[in-house]
Amino acid sequence: MRHQPEEIGLTLDRNGWASIDELIALSNARGSRLSRTLLETIVAECEKQRFAISEDGTKIRANQGHSVAIELELAPQTPPEQLYHGTATRFLDSIRENGLHAASRQHVHLSLELATAEKVGGRHGKPAILTVESGRMARDGHLFYLSENGVWLTDTVPAHYLR
Repeated sequence: MRHQPEEIGLTLDRNGWASIDELIALSNARGSRLSRTLLETIVAECEKQRFAISEDGTKIRANQGHSVAIELELAPQTPPEQLYHGTATRFLDSIRENGLHAASRQHVHLSLELATAEKVGGRHGKPAILTVESGRMARDGHLFYLSENGVWLTDTVPAHYLR
């Protein structure tokens, strides 16, 4: 859903939604057994709440983290004064010089909770936590969005907003 949906023949609309029936059929045709019940369980029990089902129950999409171009239809939000970004220590020199960039994703992901950022950073090696002066960034004109699963998103974080 977030990366290369076309590899299984899945089509996302411009807002990242895909037909649940199509996803189930394509998954089953490729040998990955998927049912409506299993899909609903995955969505409900995913610790990171990565996916959402549409109000009418016919579509599914990832809440954030896409490497394909989609429009999540999120309205800009005023962030808290500080947010956190978890990374691996091996990336710190580059980040201190160049700031945070979305790279292959659409947005930089930021956490409200320090513990969440530490978990994220630990996925990539020895964790390092950066504090983002998000309030100051917003006052300086940078836009922030809050995904449905509580992840803060922004386009980039210039190095001078990082501690």
